[in-house]
Amino acid sequence: MMTPKLVIFDCDGVLVDSEMIASRELAAYLSDLGRPTQAAECRAAFTGMSIKSVGEMVQRDWGLALPDNFVDQLRARDRVAFERDLQAVSGVAEILQRLSHSQTAFCVASSGTPEKIRHSLGITALITYFGDHLFSASQVAHGKPAPDLFEFAAYEMGVPPEHCVVIEDAAPGVQGGVAAGMDVFGFIGASHAGPESAANLKDAGARIVFNDMRKLPALLNL
Repeated sequence: MMTPKLVIFDCDGVLVDSEMIASRELAAYLSDLGRPTQAAECRAAFTGMSIKSVGEMVQRDWGLALPDNFVDQLRARDRVAFERDLQAVSGVAEILQRLSHSQTAFCVASSGTPEKIRHSLGITALITYFGDHLFSASQVAHGKPAPDLFEFAAYEMGVPPEHCVVIEDAAPGVQGGVAAGMDVFGFIGASHAGPESAANLKDAGARIVFNDMRKLPALLNL
């Protein structure tokens, strides 16, 4: 393949190994609210979705009434847990260092809020690589799996979609990248990835699925 002009990274589950922490906190909170839930169940149902979308789905599909401050409470729980447990995905810092010395631009496009993105990347010392090149679903009309966030990120970075590669760990993000007309790689190297992950990302439209960030330079033809 041609070397891309822009690499768009998802944050949770791609740059930072956060999804099992978030699934654990969500399961504990839903259990507290009267619906006994396991972290694995949350991982399977909600990985890649914004907290707002999770709340809507829980109320609609699970029939669980949620408090008005559900989003704020869950974010507060996540924040404490992340500060205690969050780690960068293995090999990511080296990849970002390499990209920063290449002709290929890179950015983040995440379902999380701008505050959450900065918090996660700050804890893991990855924030220095990105500057202001952080884009959140809160900045567009429709989050993943819609293409809006990826189109917005590419527009802001000044790169046409056909010259972008998206790195995603969840089907909604893969679908959004494909819908935006971008090449999409599925990443299954974080702790939440299960035996079904590769097939799920392929089915969602990922052209390549890989399990080690150290393989990324070769995949990007850097």
